[in-house]
Amino acid sequence: MAESPESKIQLVLRHIRAFPDFPKKGILFRDICPILKSPAALTAVTDLFEEEVRRSYQQVDLIVGLDARGFLFGPLLAQRLGIGFVLVRKKGKLPGTTVSVAYDLEYGKAEAEIQDDAVAPGQKVLLMDDLLATGGTLFAACELMRKQKAEVLGCMVVIELKELNGKDKLKPHSLFSLIQY
Repeated sequence: MAESPESKIQLVLRHIRAFPDFPKKGILFRDICPILKSPAALTAVTDLFEEEVRRSYQQVDLIVGLDARGFLFGPLLAQRLGIGFVLVRKKGKLPGTTVSVAYDLEYGKAEAEIQDDAVAPGQKVLLMDDLLATGGTLFAACELMRKQKAEVLGCMVVIELKELNGKDKLKPHSLFSLIQY
């Protein structure tokens, strides 16, 4: 008998650790490393993402993973779906001609980039990362897709930190999160 989505969520929850005061005092860090160490938990995450994509999106051309933890989950999902995977990286990490966008961090600025031929105009993409906090990085990735004239179908994350309201920054794009704190 197949595991239910609820039992898969419970398995994933059991593999997320909390570290108080990391990386600085007052932050409760949610660590996904135990998910990666457990084949069953990693399979559960991939299953849950796949179920959502097959239920909610009739056609997806690419999974776009954000540097660096989107690289952990995105290729597994793309392989399951039989589609390609594309990287969004920090500025200066990709060879060839790139397109970039600057965005704000809590204490400063950053830039994200994609190879200019990675996504074709009109392609339907889902963006993937491990965690949504304030939404800056996923918003920047959405902006990169807009520059590439791709259609963002939605954003997917393992963990959403609801109190930081990152989901609001992504509007009008939808967000699917497996776990919410």
